[in-house]
Amino acid sequence: MEKIIRIGTRESQLAVWQAEQVKGLLEEHGHAAELEYIKSEGDIDLRTPLYEMGVQGIFTRSLDIALLKGRIDLAVHSMKDVPTQLPGGITPAAVLKRGVVNDLLVFKTDTGFLLDKNQEASIATSSIRRKAQWLHKYPAHRIHNLRGNVNTRLRKLQEEDWDAAIFAQAGLERIGLRPEKSRVLDWMLPAPAQGAILVVCREGDELSRNACRPFNDSETELCTKIERDFLRGLQGGCTAPISALAEIGGPELYFRGSILSVDGSRKVEIEKVMPVEKADYTGRTAAEEILSLGGQEIADTIRNAGK
Repeated sequence: MEKIIRIGTRESQLAVWQAEQVKGLLEEHGHAAELEYIKSEGDIDLRTPLYEMGVQGIFTRSLDIALLKGRIDLAVHSMKDVPTQLPGGITPAAVLKRGVVNDLLVFKTDTGFLLDKNQEASIATSSIRRKAQWLHKYPAHRIHNLRGNVNTRLRKLQEEDWDAAIFAQAGLERIGLRPEKSRVLDWMLPAPAQGAILVVCREGDELSRNACRPFNDSETELCTKIERDFLRGLQGGCTAPISALAEIGGPELYFRGSILSVDGSRKVEIEKVMPVEKADYTGRTAAEEILSLGGQEIADTIRNAGK
């Protein structure tokens, strides 16, 4: 009897959508699969800001534990939530073709508050990356903590006295929840690996790994690797507003990265263009360069503030 591949997923609508994509791809390639629902710490605690919970792995830890214990065969993650160092015993099985990468502003009435940078407004997000980039552009605005799955956050926006909230475009569009009153923030640099989905399995589980291999997207795999290499090179033990985007255009890879102070007052950014065949180490070299250009001082300030 053929083995049924068990796919672990969080219970949120978006997480289930992602797991269903993997289930469908496995079935397209002749493998039986089923979903296993597992709660994560990030889903249970909706009050504590993410940056106070030690963001790394908060939405992936429970699935990874279930994977290592043999309760599931595959775990499906939003790749931007995955620590740059995977837990021992877990290995990538596939990176799905990437969706849209941008952030999205969902507003209540209109966007008149964006016309004057000195005008006060209330914007909701729990992402320190979004907060820092927003305050860099709109220093007079107030940022409010907004937690929960996308459905919860959309509801909170309507309930609270806020002007707008920031979401990942891919997350809202994948489950058909993008409101009409929304605007793509094409100036905001996304989180490393935003819009990408990662499937992981246990080391040594060749059946599950081989089952996923046909739908691994090599272009997305390269771009997200470069972005995550950049993130890893900058972290140095601190949680910082770090952004990165690698894109392939013809024979070349285009990379942009940045690091900001938490209040958005300081920003260092970098851009690189190189042939795709020589791009593998772009993230690491870009991280080294941005640290030498002033990024190290910002990273040190953030790390010291956390002590």
